[in-house]
Amino acid sequence: MHSLVFLCARRLVSHCPGARRALDLLPAELYPVLFQAAFLDGRTLALRDLVATWPFPVLSFQRLLGHRGRHRGRHPLFGEKPSKLCIQAVILAVVAHLRRALEEPCRGASERRCRLRVLDMTGLQDDDADRGPEGMSLWSGTVALAKACIEVSKHQSECLKRGSKRRKGPSGTSAAPRPVAVEVRADLFVNGTSYGVLRDALQTGAAGPLRLKCRDFHAEELSVASTVSLLESLEPAGVRRVDLRFNNLGLAGLCAVLPHLARFTDLLSLKLPYSNVDVRRLAAGTDAGLRRLAAQLGRLPCLKELNLDSSRLSGKLRQLLGDLQAPLESLELAFCSLLPGDFAFLSQSPHAPALRKLDLSGHDFSENLFQPLRHLLEETSASLLHLDLMECRLTDARLEALLPALCRCSRLRCLGLFGNPLSTPGLKTLLRKTVVLPDLRLVVYPYPVDCYSRELPRPPSASDRLFEDAVDEERFAVVSAELCRMLVSSGRADAVWTASLCRHGALDYFAL
Repeated sequence: MHSLVFLCARRLVSHCPGARRALDLLPAELYPVLFQAAFLDGRTLALRDLVATWPFPVLSFQRLLGHRGRHRGRHPLFGEKPSKLCIQAVILAVVAHLRRALEEPCRGASERRCRLRVLDMTGLQDDDADRGPEGMSLWSGTVALAKACIEVSKHQSECLKRGSKRRKGPSGTSAAPRPVAVEVRADLFVNGTSYGVLRDALQTGAAGPLRLKCRDFHAEELSVASTVSLLESLEPAGVRRVDLRFNNLGLAGLCAVLPHLARFTDLLSLKLPYSNVDVRRLAAGTDAGLRRLAAQLGRLPCLKELNLDSSRLSGKLRQLLGDLQAPLESLELAFCSLLPGDFAFLSQSPHAPALRKLDLSGHDFSENLFQPLRHLLEETSASLLHLDLMECRLTDARLEALLPALCRCSRLRCLGLFGNPLSTPGLKTLLRKTVVLPDLRLVVYPYPVDCYSRELPRPPSASDRLFEDAVDEERFAVVSAELCRMLVSSGRADAVWTASLCRHGALDYFAL
């Protein structure tokens, strides 16, 4: 239920001329609730007026609009998808504020009421496939910010040229204008299409009035040279994640890129999925490349999360992780073709008792990897919060044999089992055994094998749409309802059991 103050704020921002006249009379304490009301109702003109007279040094979207916390969703006032028009309105208002400040540098702070110095947009944009036309993706938000930085930098250059001609002090030198700048903190996503505009924004805007400061950097399908160029252009302070995916860098490319990460002394998360590394190829220089890669990972003192998904690392895990300075808390090794020796190393390493998130999807645990997996789960049981074992050929019998080790993970919150050949009885056994885990709130399970209308050659994968039409929806609905009834009767109505990967995709190490 909305507060009376919020309802009054909604009414005020719904009438733009009245709201504009009232802003000069309203106390600063009302600005946050007015911003919330304007954002919720899509009042873009009101948002621009509010930003133009923002009375605080910081405007943080996460603080004002809510964000995904450790145990909760977004603020109940706001939906999952941020409005593109509202975000654009805020960016345009900041640009307009800086343009005015550049054109009229001698106006006093009291006249130019806007006190904004930091616009924090981190954690706002969601890059979901089902975002819809009104939402703003991380990619489009990055492009909008980059273009804004370039525009303000160009305007600054024009103002300086004009000022050097007409504004001269008594000594004949230009009168020094009062410097005004806004730092924009954001998560950035770049690919080949947007590379040029982001590069220009980072390079030309480094000392400009609108300065991009990155928290999480995501790059997709970029060359080694382009990746290095952007990494070198980022301000090192505050970068907590670098995510380089689908870049086909190979071992040599990774060895060329990683030395440029050493300047990010606050880096906590490094994601390198789909990097086209395969140690099984008998290529010259592979061992030397792995040693260089391991040494470079060892130069990241704060690293807590590492994603090497789809790199074939058979028998090389000890070599790769052996130089790390501190235990990892999140390790993603999906489809890495690990061997029993890799699991043995991991179980005995300092990482095992520290792991909070572990992804071992895509490994065959039906045979010789089963015992190593069980041992690893026992070693991680005190800390593990999130476990993914998707597409691991776990049958009912194998999963039941794994349950004692699984149930020792007393802090487990999320379990991913999609893509395994489990039956309805197997899922019910899993539910009955795991209801004792008090924090288990999300289980992503596969469509039961007995819910398919025809026999499949293999269980569907997380990205496989080929067999969707083979699911007997009526039969599956009955199973889903039965699982829900079992949860309620067990006193676990708070837990979510689903065959949908949508919620699973939103889970992140920083949200654990």
